[in-house]
Amino acid sequence: MHVKSFESTTPLMDESTFIHETAVVIGNVELGVDVSIWPLAVVRGDIHRIKIGSRSNIQDGSVVHVTHASDFNPGGYPVSIGEDVTVGHNVTLHGCTIGNQCLVGMGAIVMDGAVIQDQVIIGAGSLVPPGKMLESGYLYVGSPVKKARPINEKEAQFLTYSPQNYVRLKNKYLLEQTLSLPE
Repeated sequence: MHVKSFESTTPLMDESTFIHETAVVIGNVELGVDVSIWPLAVVRGDIHRIKIGSRSNIQDGSVVHVTHASDFNPGGYPVSIGEDVTVGHNVTLHGCTIGNQCLVGMGAIVMDGAVIQDQVIIGAGSLVPPGKMLESGYLYVGSPVKKARPINEKEAQFLTYSPQNYVRLKNKYLLEQTLSLPE
């Protein structure tokens, strides 16, 4: 596990957190209960803060980063990810806000100042431009994203199933780590 302090700020996490040994978590980062960070993911809170809510997962190869405060952007852009969020493989989340029970599809990019409300699905490969707001209860696709349609009942159920599944999987990984510790 590569958890690193930056400028005297150390990531905060619960003992239930799983961070794969090839993932990196740096600086001003707060990880909720049962969060999982998967292989080769980077969560870099070096120039602003990142908060990831309980039972959310950041999958393989994803990057979560922030924008510093400057004359161009007085407040900067932190990252806030709600609870029960699934962030697919190779996603880039940069200076954005993601609500609860969302799914960010593989390869999607969410840019500075974007706000994703609760229960949103962002399709694989989609681009959410800076400052865009995605309304709760919809599927968004494309580059740039467009509202495609309301999410259906099966998709709404998946928004709670997926994070629960990742909690079960990370628990298996944590158990495996515990069993393989030298005596």
